[in-house]
Amino acid sequence: MSDNRLIIFDTTLRDGEQSPGCSMNLAEKIEIAHALAELGVDVIEAGFPIASPGDFEAVKTIAEQVTGPIICGLARCNNDDIDRAWEALRNASKPRIHVFLATSAIHREFKLRMAKEEIVRRAVAGVARAKNYGVEVEFSPEDAARTELEFLAEVVERVIEAGATTVNIPDTVGYAVPEQYAAAIRYLKQNVRGIDNVVISVHCHNDLGLAVANSLAALKEGARQVECTINGLGERAGNCALEEIIMAIRTRNDFFKLDSGIQTRRLMPTSRLVARVTGMQVQRNKAIVGQNAFAHEAGIHQDGMLKHAQTYEIMLPEDVGVSRTELVLGKHSGRHALSQRIRDLGYHLDNEQLNKVFDQFKTLADRKKTIYDGDIEALAELVLHSGPVVWTLEAVTCNGGSGTVPSAAVALWHKEGVIHRDAGTGDGPIDAVFKTIERITNVYVKLRKFSVTSVTEDEDAQGEAQIEAEYEGRVLRGRAVSTDIIDASALAYLQVINRAILREQIKMNPQTGPLGSA
Repeated sequence: MSDNRLIIFDTTLRDGEQSPGCSMNLAEKIEIAHALAELGVDVIEAGFPIASPGDFEAVKTIAEQVTGPIICGLARCNNDDIDRAWEALRNASKPRIHVFLATSAIHREFKLRMAKEEIVRRAVAGVARAKNYGVEVEFSPEDAARTELEFLAEVVERVIEAGATTVNIPDTVGYAVPEQYAAAIRYLKQNVRGIDNVVISVHCHNDLGLAVANSLAALKEGARQVECTINGLGERAGNCALEEIIMAIRTRNDFFKLDSGIQTRRLMPTSRLVARVTGMQVQRNKAIVGQNAFAHEAGIHQDGMLKHAQTYEIMLPEDVGVSRTELVLGKHSGRHALSQRIRDLGYHLDNEQLNKVFDQFKTLADRKKTIYDGDIEALAELVLHSGPVVWTLEAVTCNGGSGTVPSAAVALWHKEGVIHRDAGTGDGPIDAVFKTIERITNVYVKLRKFSVTSVTEDEDAQGEAQIEAEYEGRVLRGRAVSTDIIDASALAYLQVINRAILREQIKMNPQTGPLGSA
């Protein structure tokens, strides 16, 4: 591999999943792993096999099913962790075991209660045991950014001697600043024997908002692997964002002179997939993949864009998978025009799915003046990821306001062809709708999160309702869009109810098959 080739190590499925509220089921992890392979990442850190049976199964399944990238499993420097990682990875065509041990003074004293000599001994033993399985071995001195440079250099030199081929220098708590972090990489390159024969990796957290800046500073000092996540997911404030690193080195190739194997046009679709699966929505003004990243409202900016796009855009939106112009469709548009635009947006629907989107599109076109790309994407996503339906919304009305008791009336179709109606009250109109749905279906869930956001612009924009609820210890998610936020909320809640019913059916009859995305 040439010296100007940057290795992209994606840890969305391991560190990213550790974000509170971001746990994924097996089907979702496999879906994301395949998307990461299509994106062109070099390494997928699929999980921490000893952490749980679910993590083990995810790493094992991804190792067996996903081809192209190196598949990596995390392990502490102890025999059980390393052996478990190997069991999960043994069927991968390109496996890697990533072992780690903390090295900073605060971790040595308070977490590990180990002297420096014991840290070195265990690090070397861990790398050697992993190496015995005949796989690539990466070593991370946890909290390296707060470790004394002399001791850090000693540990790194010893693990290289033991067989590590990648050495990662993590800023585990996001404490470093670019100049200091770059100096640490420079110090290691100058003082560690054998370091020119291994890949130096960086893994930066974003507690001070410097994860990408620190990673880029390290690349200028010779680091050639960046550990990152889609949308910057990760512990606390998150990790270095993959899409930001990639577009930084691409846009400023004159400065970094680095290339990667990432298919940048897959950045936006992959970002949206991860946001949908985890329920962690991307902030509108986020770099590269935020809704406003290529939007211009100020008159001066619009005038400049009309004269020459590069006056206010340093990247082509098409290069990250964003359509340059919003699609304007109306109620007189035909199926062919809609089908073509759906394909342009990167969706592949069969005839039945297309018919469902077209029917919903016609209904939407009667409700709002302008239909944008975001509206079309929302309809396509709902059709693609909707599961089996027991209950369907027929009608919903509600009342609320000062001095009145919030109430709702709901009519639901059961799959057997019977309409069920009920009415009730609640703390607010939405609460009244949810409680009435629960009474009709006789399924009760614990609501954990509820949000309604605008899918597109203007006063008639669609509202996207997102719900996260708990049912028998499992988290279920629902998502729906409508120009009426009461409709959207009821549809999203009904999606959760249908998924809860399906879980019950699968529990009673395991032959039903695996549940889709929740």
